[in-house]
Amino acid sequence: MLEFELQRSADKLINEIFGVKKGETVIITADTMSDMELVNAVAASAYAAGATPMTIVMPTPGGVGKAADPDLPLEALTGALLSTDVWIEFNHQWLLYSTPFEIAMEKNPKLRYMCLVDFSKELLIRTVGKVETPALQIFMTNFTKRHEQAKKMHVTTPAGTDVSFDLDSNHRVCNDCGNATKPGMHMLTGQINVVPKFGTINGKIVFDGTITPPFGKIPSQPVVLTIKDSKIVKLEGGPEAAEYEKFLKSFNDEGMLKMAHIAYGFNPGAKLTGNVVEDERVWGCTEWGIGYVSPIDAAPDGQDAKSHTDGICLNSTVWLDDKLIMKEGQIVDSELALLSPVK
Repeated sequence: MLEFELQRSADKLINEIFGVKKGETVIITADTMSDMELVNAVAASAYAAGATPMTIVMPTPGGVGKAADPDLPLEALTGALLSTDVWIEFNHQWLLYSTPFEIAMEKNPKLRYMCLVDFSKELLIRTVGKVETPALQIFMTNFTKRHEQAKKMHVTTPAGTDVSFDLDSNHRVCNDCGNATKPGMHMLTGQINVVPKFGTINGKIVFDGTITPPFGKIPSQPVVLTIKDSKIVKLEGGPEAAEYEKFLKSFNDEGMLKMAHIAYGFNPGAKLTGNVVEDERVWGCTEWGIGYVSPIDAAPDGQDAKSHTDGICLNSTVWLDDKLIMKEGQIVDSELALLSPVK
């Protein structure tokens, strides 16, 4: 099923997005819950491009990020990642922010990494194969430049989000527009990630899209987070709100109650499916991360926490320095609207 479409999408990932060259090494990591048909198609594309692919399949970890460490072959995996040119992660339980990830990102200066957690062939086709990457790159690059000029941000949603915060010029604004040709950490096409100034986030954040982990689905009732000075002080909603609070506090780590980052969703092919990587790229959403922040994104120290979790706010309205940029998921700034692939 979808064999031709899958191979075309894998070829776009390897050639158009990563720009893999002859003689490079491409490591693809997966676990026992990964889509191996997808893994093999991408490995074949890397091989056809003249690279040497290496797939590493491991037992599915019991947690994500550093919570995955106890179940990983830490030394062997780290050693492999320290020597590769490209690392594409197709794990079900992500290794992003794990110890091997941190060491590899710090000590392998040539590494180009992308987190495609829990991907399927259908997902790759929707979000890579069918996306006009060059046009999206132009729009997202201009949007990123606009954001980098701002000093404060205000976000609302129809579900009740109303939150404001300051921006920190020392924190990286990461534009994942489908260009992973340079060393560093990259994500799936269609996201602009922002780490607010720590301690400045205040208001309410309402997750009416998916929350992952622990759910990977839309809650039966929106989960309402009350935020004071970037820390969650109250959770309200249905049964998932109580379960989510229990999950966050189960780490016995104050870092797991701290807001980490906000990201814009800008992938024209993305839809709400329960897969966090796709969900947080649904056009016009904002996604909030809680917990760990890498020093790569927020120099010099990042934000320490035992793990990381993400929630989606649909149909977001955004002001940058009190200027309306996006209204309920649609670009309203005149200059940016002309470049937007979604009208």
